[in-house]
Amino acid sequence: MEINLTRRENMPAANTIVTPHLIREKLISFNEKIALPGITSRARLECLLNQINDSVKRINRITDIRNTIHNTSCIDPADKDFNPLIAASYYRQQNKIDEAFWLVFLAIHFGEDENGTKWNHVRNVYYGLSNAPYWTWEKVSRDINGFRHWLQINKEVLQNNGKFGNHRKYESLLDEHTGKTIASYISWIGDSHSHQDLVNSMRSQVGENPNILFETLYKSMEAVWRFGRTAKFDYLCMVGKLGLANIEPGHPYLQDSTGPLEGARLLFGNRISDTKVLNTRLWELAMHMDLYFGMQIMEDAVCNWQKSPDNFISFLR
Repeated sequence: MEINLTRRENMPAANTIVTPHLIREKLISFNEKIALPGITSRARLECLLNQINDSVKRINRITDIRNTIHNTSCIDPADKDFNPLIAASYYRQQNKIDEAFWLVFLAIHFGEDENGTKWNHVRNVYYGLSNAPYWTWEKVSRDINGFRHWLQINKEVLQNNGKFGNHRKYESLLDEHTGKTIASYISWIGDSHSHQDLVNSMRSQVGENPNILFETLYKSMEAVWRFGRTAKFDYLCMVGKLGLANIEPGHPYLQDSTGPLEGARLLFGNRISDTKVLNTRLWELAMHMDLYFGMQIMEDAVCNWQKSPDNFISFLR
């Protein structure tokens, strides 16, 4: 079965209320139509339900950030509680779209270290270690060589004061990693250095459908160095959830994934080895669940579920 990326007219809204009871009903009713061998035991069913519920909460956190009116203090990277996603939301509200996109990119590239240093890499790079230059989108996009030189001079200080997040644990501050990644990102955006121009160009080619536009941007991000499947998926999902562009994944993008693919295999039975079939099955489940950003919710939930399918471990921070 080929996945149809034609988006339904009445997709769930960002403020749709979803209860654990509804999640349970949806999962059980799907299991009555298409067998889910991975949740035949009560313990596994409960674990998966809890992981889906946690994933919904993650989406709701971003929705809350998007819908909150922020003040200027949130954009100060000198603040120990600086959060680039909140800052991105503020800049979107101020119609400073490029700065919002840039902060989302930095957040995904460096990730959030959940073991103590939080967003330190994003803060320190964006803030220029509290010294000039302040690496805004306008400055870095027009002086990438200056940025790469600054990065190499300061990489040891940066390394001693921050860590990459779990999804980016194989990255480093070396120029051939971070420097080249950011340079390729700037090239991907294009000569105008306008994120909106890039989105508009893609939209003129494929139309307004949020799923197809997501797919088109996802494929085009092959141009961004060391931005693999997870980074592309997470970046574009965050762009959509924060309202920077009207995009949403139309399927769970299991191809080239690790944890999500293992989770899908466990859920639908290890006898299914074809990734395309598993991608379709998880798409069907996500459609049945009828959740806002349901494809990311299911991708995230099965990934975390397969780590401990019998005993629930919350990864919600």
